[in-house]
Amino acid sequence: MSTQKPIVGITGDFRPERYNGAALSWFNAGYYDSILGAGGVPLLLPPYDNDDDLKQALEPLGGIVLAGCNLDLDPVRMGLHPSPAVRTMPERREDFDRRIAKLAIEMKLPVLAIGSGMQLINVLCGGTLFQHIPEDCPRALHHRDEVEKNLRHVLEIVPGTHLDDVFGPGEVRVNSHHHMAVDELARQFRVCATCPDGIIEAYESTMEDWYCLGVQWHPESNTASALDIQIFESFISAAGQCQEVEVVPMSSVMRKAAA
Repeated sequence: MSTQKPIVGITGDFRPERYNGAALSWFNAGYYDSILGAGGVPLLLPPYDNDDDLKQALEPLGGIVLAGCNLDLDPVRMGLHPSPAVRTMPERREDFDRRIAKLAIEMKLPVLAIGSGMQLINVLCGGTLFQHIPEDCPRALHHRDEVEKNLRHVLEIVPGTHLDDVFGPGEVRVNSHHHMAVDELARQFRVCATCPDGIIEAYESTMEDWYCLGVQWHPESNTASALDIQIFESFISAAGQCQEVEVVPMSSVMRKAAA
């Protein structure tokens, strides 16, 4: 067994060229810090234009983190009439996310899909989305507050799911800053956590040969709970099995040191 750590690709954000500045790509440090803390090696992936280049970049990877975005998936590309509340992400960003997600699905690479990444994977696999929770689910709790950036709510975790194993017993609270959400879940997934109002907050693959965990909250954020690192540890473990390398989570090392 190799002692090398699994290499994990992370998608980034993108802003097209503006009149007063060049086009930019950037990565929330929480993503790569969480991967490092969970025992993996992060590899930052810019929005490749060429699929052959992208496939070559994916060859050494044990998994993909499909990062979230402050902007939305384009409803028109899902056959929907856009809600006035939707603010679409740049076309190059969504194009790339769609292409890399499709390849990850085809290759059955382990995927941790966060925020809009969770929504996209569900759509690509045949599911649907609510465009704007306050309009589509008027009895739902607030899931986004433009003033209170540290909005949180309780998770109701489905017993017997992988996420139940990840978090264990006790109350779990997560950050919340979204207005789109999963409506109909694609058939290869099962719900593993909801908000008390019924909004799907996490799903997982039911396929034995494909690890895919989608979470609507942001476990990489500075508003995440201390338990959220366990999500990354679970993902890195799956990436390590894909690459057949040994994974020693940082939290395990710290627990042993404290014993």
